[in-house]
Amino acid sequence: MDTVTLTTADGLNLFGMLGTVLWHMLRIGAAFQVMPVFGGRTLPMTARLLLTVALAAAISSVLPAPPAAAVDAATVLNVIREFAVGIAIGLILRLAFEAGSLAGELVSQGMGLAFATLADPLSDASSQVLAQWFYLVFALLFFAFDGHLALVRLLADSYHALPIGAPLADTNAFLASVPTFFGTALRAGVLLALPVTVALLAVNLAFGVLAKAAAQLNPMALGLPVALLAGLALLMVLARELQGPVQALFEQAFAAARAVTG
Repeated sequence: MDTVTLTTADGLNLFGMLGTVLWHMLRIGAAFQVMPVFGGRTLPMTARLLLTVALAAAISSVLPAPPAAAVDAATVLNVIREFAVGIAIGLILRLAFEAGSLAGELVSQGMGLAFATLADPLSDASSQVLAQWFYLVFALLFFAFDGHLALVRLLADSYHALPIGAPLADTNAFLASVPTFFGTALRAGVLLALPVTVALLAVNLAFGVLAKAAAQLNPMALGLPVALLAGLALLMVLARELQGPVQALFEQAFAAARAVTG
């Protein structure tokens, strides 16, 4: 075999490898784009692209080759399907973090910190300070629970459950996966904030009764600092008890994300 033939064969192998990596980048990149911690402005675009390429190259080396790409309707449908699956997986994990943000916003209302906002790198909007605090706690617990390793396994297993080019087994279940987990995340966020919210409600009611009994007292000048201090003390207690509920929420999120691919 002459040099020209070898060079041509190596070039074809290289283009085949690049095509395989690009096929796997569709689902992985779509998931990373909407996921917490990795999505939004939390991670620079260049770093996210390098992470996507590295993970796609590693996963594609242990999976069967994807179908040959061609300019036809089947290829377009496969690309759309890969994007949809990746976005669904990322949205489910993002909803788990949004449960923490919801808990922070509910607690902020009772503490009088609803006006204290910061720029949210995940949603490119402003969110309350305690919502950011809960987001950071969830992110730290995510890595403490080896959630990043579970994420890699989840993406790799998704290709075994739903290979590239394979049709969805149950389209209705796929479309209902994200709305179904939305209720779970909403319930988890309310339950996380419920103990602190009820305690702060009792504090505010006590100062309301006190202000009614003694008209010379200013509930805004006296009740707001007390509610703030009580809220901070309750958050210190809550922080010690977050590990179990957050871990259970992450497990439910990963289970729901696995159900996306059947």
